[in-house]
Amino acid sequence: MAAGAHEAPIQIVVRERQKRILDLVLQGISDLDEISRRLNVPREDLMRDIEELRAKGLVEVERRSIEVHQVSEEGTRYASIGMPEERVVKVLEEAGEVNVEELPKAARSAGIELTLAEARIGVSSLAKQRAVKFAEGKVLLSSSEAVAEALEVARSLRGALQALIKGEQAEEGLVRVLKRRGLVRSRKRRQILLRPTDTLRNLVSEGRIVTARVITALTPEIIVSGSWRGAVFKPYDLSVEPPRIYPGKKHPYLEFLDWVREILVSMGFEEMKGPHVELELWNFDALFQAQDHPAREIHDTYFLKFPKYGRFEDKEFMERVARAHEDGWITGSKGWGYKWDPRRALRLILRTQTTAVSARTLYRRGDGEYMCFSLDRVFRPETLDPKHSMEFYQLEGIIVGRNVTFRHLIGFFHEIARRLGLGPVKLKPAYFPFTEPSVEGFIKHPKLGWIEVFPGGMFRPEMLLPLGIRECNVAAWGIGIDRIAMTVLGVDDIRLLFAQDLEFLRRWHRPIIKSLVR
Repeated sequence: MAAGAHEAPIQIVVRERQKRILDLVLQGISDLDEISRRLNVPREDLMRDIEELRAKGLVEVERRSIEVHQVSEEGTRYASIGMPEERVVKVLEEAGEVNVEELPKAARSAGIELTLAEARIGVSSLAKQRAVKFAEGKVLLSSSEAVAEALEVARSLRGALQALIKGEQAEEGLVRVLKRRGLVRSRKRRQILLRPTDTLRNLVSEGRIVTARVITALTPEIIVSGSWRGAVFKPYDLSVEPPRIYPGKKHPYLEFLDWVREILVSMGFEEMKGPHVELELWNFDALFQAQDHPAREIHDTYFLKFPKYGRFEDKEFMERVARAHEDGWITGSKGWGYKWDPRRALRLILRTQTTAVSARTLYRRGDGEYMCFSLDRVFRPETLDPKHSMEFYQLEGIIVGRNVTFRHLIGFFHEIARRLGLGPVKLKPAYFPFTEPSVEGFIKHPKLGWIEVFPGGMFRPEMLLPLGIRECNVAAWGIGIDRIAMTVLGVDDIRLLFAQDLEFLRRWHRPIIKSLVR
């Protein structure tokens, strides 16, 4: 005799709620939304039950995207009291010729609800269908045939609204019209359909579906109460990997910027702040950048439309800037040789460089021995590509002192590169309107090659003297910190620094900056 010939048939144990789901599915109710309504249980709470039934081979699950139509508040009103064109026709049948503005008053006299906005909508719709005509500023019905056709269309639209409110289907063409009129909104929704399997049908016919309490977690209360007797313990599969948990963390790029701040503070710098919306005065004029300089045109700067101009009360400072531009003032320079326009200096822009923050700091603090930096966003109308962006971070800094020289600036570039692990720095002469001498420093990116990241120089007297700096020299730099971040973080596209893709961010490993390891 074969082993197990007289053994009882295997039974499938399901929970009480799962049994009710199976009963509904066998009755032909497949939509999970309908099942949740019948069980009076939120759809989300049924998802685990559905997955367990699918894993046991009792149901088939189909997911598909459907379009769901939702009637607006205005559409609900029309479905109840009639479309505006229907009500306008009733008013005109009662009153004859009526001025459009007087339609609501005539409607009230006839006991019909009609606002002025609805009257205009109704008249416009009827006019498109040639069901009304106009004479001496008044509107009246046209031919009876055109009116009948217009009313037929309006009744069809109202019927479609009523059907959608009940959750029924409506003709696609009517729905399109209702959507154009703003009476219906559509959205995509995931529909879940359940179908019984042959296995389920066979098990039910053989009476092998059994309901019981299923315990998934054994607690002291269950043991003490004895409720575990007669219950079924859900098997624990050690081969199944638990879900991976991703704890919250700071965006790698923002964390890198904080690292840079910590490095600069450790070197003796203090952070300075300034506004994103800036006066041209601080962004250009105070930096001895001529008002006809190409960088100040629309292709390199974002200008505000409203408000277009800002305010600045220090007229003496404005006069010093004007003299420096026009004839050099007391700087020993000839200036730019043009008539400086104070009105243009008060135009508002999105700052193109954090050097504006340095100018504000020098104006406020004057001569002295101090070092400051600004790490913040600037804005330029760039074409977005792997190396450029229209919004990016800039690291600006100044070293102020009586004995500060160009050698201090070069030394700073080498030191910050060493602390960030950027490798060797290549330098070459450069030109900037507000520094002399000027320099550009390059570092080597593993994929992009040599990239320029360290522009700087010594601020010119034409800039410093109007700001009130008479006794000190100022070494300044404006570092393209985004490009440095690309090297340190190991990416070759500046757009990835601002990525919001969670999967990418989870895979992005944080680098270790050796200078910060204690």
